[in-house]
Amino acid sequence: MLRTIKLGEADRIVSILTQGNGKIRAVAKGIRRPGSRFGARLEPTSHVALQCYQGRELDVVTQVETIDAFRPLREHYGSLTHAVSMLEAADSVAQERERNQPLYRMLVGGLRTLATNPSPLVAPAFFWKLLSLEGFHPILDGCARCGAPGDDEGGGPFPGFDFGEGGVLCEGCARFGGRRMRPAALALLRRILGGALAGALADPGGGEVVVEVERLGVGALEYHLERRLRSAALF
Repeated sequence: MLRTIKLGEADRIVSILTQGNGKIRAVAKGIRRPGSRFGARLEPTSHVALQCYQGRELDVVTQVETIDAFRPLREHYGSLTHAVSMLEAADSVAQERERNQPLYRMLVGGLRTLATNPSPLVAPAFFWKLLSLEGFHPILDGCARCGAPGDDEGGGPFPGFDFGEGGVLCEGCARFGGRRMRPAALALLRRILGGALAGALADPGGGEVVVEVERLGVGALEYHLERRLRSAALF
């Protein structure tokens, strides 16, 4: 479940990312009435098995079974705010009726990880993985503007990041634009996108570094989406 919108006195329009049909919107009739048979099953973050009647504009929900309610996400404010931001980001890139199994698997996996391991790095990692999935994998081993390479270990003095250029900037290019980026933040971002996410979640480093990676991820998403992520204000 991605989000819900009130409709009339008792109904809701629900947006759902499905495994086989991309994003769909459907009416859940009577869901706001006491004793609704759907009850709390159709809530954002819930992982459900859904049956719908396909209509011309909106489908109609006919049956719902809970696979995982991800209850821990609703019991911890920090986890909930990060989960909501992940849902908003996925909702922003998902296309209606266009199958996107990698996005579906990544969102379900991200929510499950956040529910079992409420690390502050889960949502930032999701943002960067989502950017990579959508074709905006950042350039991290050389200057995205002038092409200057890093050192032998790929580290390089890259103190800046530019959303438009799509990656890190060398010292010279960083003087003329982009955001400043600490070496520890670049190292963490390389771990996230370089196949070492599990280790990064277990030991992300200092909180300030995680916040920096998060802010860069939100900024990069907003740049490519060309709109603000409303949920980011909750962090």
